[in-house]
Amino acid sequence: MKIDIILAGVGGQGILSIAATIGYAAIESGLFLKQAETHGMSQRGGDVQSNLRIADKEIASDLIPMGKADMIISVEPMESLRYLPFLAPQGWLITNTKPFVNIPNYPEESKVLAEINKQPHHIALDADKIAVDLGAPKSANMVILGAASPFIDMPFEKLEDAIRNIFKNKGEEVVKTNLEALNAGRIFAMKNK
Repeated sequence: MKIDIILAGVGGQGILSIAATIGYAAIESGLFLKQAETHGMSQRGGDVQSNLRIADKEIASDLIPMGKADMIISVEPMESLRYLPFLAPQGWLITNTKPFVNIPNYPEESKVLAEINKQPHHIALDADKIAVDLGAPKSANMVILGAASPFIDMPFEKLEDAIRNIFKNKGEEVVKTNLEALNAGRIFAMKNK
């Protein structure tokens, strides 16, 4: 078992929470994990990216080579396109469709979505709307993780347990909200893959 994941988004969108959740689940599943992060002005809406490598054997490097990522998980649509050169031909692109317009020359939304839709294996969803509909506007990242979960080779229950552990200090309501968001994203992906 081996899976290489690139996580992408903008500072403040919860990329590191996604990484922590997947990482915790991997370790609890007895797997090896390597991670490398880039925080480009993350406190000011800059891009944030993480390489996450999971395997049942030791992993030599924490960086994913071009064209070898099994998955890109992105909380922002333009950021998902930035990392397409890393995606393997059979890899999956999982992305939010709601843009985070943080630059004056942000491309037309329709053009960004058209590029995403060209990808042979993709799940594109408005995670922000799903999170708001759940009454949890800050949980769009967990909706995206839920949408990616069918393509991550580990038991879904391990991701749920990771959320329980990571968010337990924030209270039972936060745990419940994030679990609902995770499940909503998974349901969307299962219906649309």
